[in-house]
Amino acid sequence: MKLRYSSTSPYVRKVMIVAHEIGIAERLQIVPGNPWVSDTDVPQDNPLGKVPALITDDGAHLYDSPVICEYLDSLNLGRKLFPASGAARWAALRLQALGDGILDAAVTLRLETVMRPAEYRWPAWLARQEAAIGRGLDAAEVEVPQLGEDFNIGAVAMVCALGYLDFRWPEDDWRKARPRLAHWYAMKKNRPSVQATMPHD
Repeated sequence: MKLRYSSTSPYVRKVMIVAHEIGIAERLQIVPGNPWVSDTDVPQDNPLGKVPALITDDGAHLYDSPVICEYLDSLNLGRKLFPASGAARWAALRLQALGDGILDAAVTLRLETVMRPAEYRWPAWLARQEAAIGRGLDAAEVEVPQLGEDFNIGAVAMVCALGYLDFRWPEDDWRKARPRLAHWYAMKKNRPSVQATMPHD
């Protein structure tokens, strides 16, 4: 299998954490790609021009991270990161959506403040992303009991969201008002899969 990859993409990190958790990381052929350069070849594997994209052993192209993560988990013979059915499945998917939503706002904020020239920035749009991140973190603080000890896809997404905030905005103290979430993250941060996938420029 081939994985279109960027070392700074939190969505790629989700895929890699799943791959490490289920023991198939070594089966992934990492193919770096920068979707932001004009001559990028990423659209050959994802017509949306984004990473991650997975090319399976039978040649299928899969995107985006929720689809790729669930596909990889389907190859998992052990404990599933995606619960099969019932309340546990919907809770895990809902928490994945919360983590991904925080990431969506954080990545948008990053693009607006780093890649867009200052004279073209829209302050109200930036404020909207900041508010979405804050509300998402507040909701995650309440959801800590649901995140719990079980490291499922919801927990994976939340780890990636919190890790991305630390990576891109280390000066912002999201922990101060969210002590339960901070404690949960401190515990999960030491998992081998999380340590192995720390983002870097």
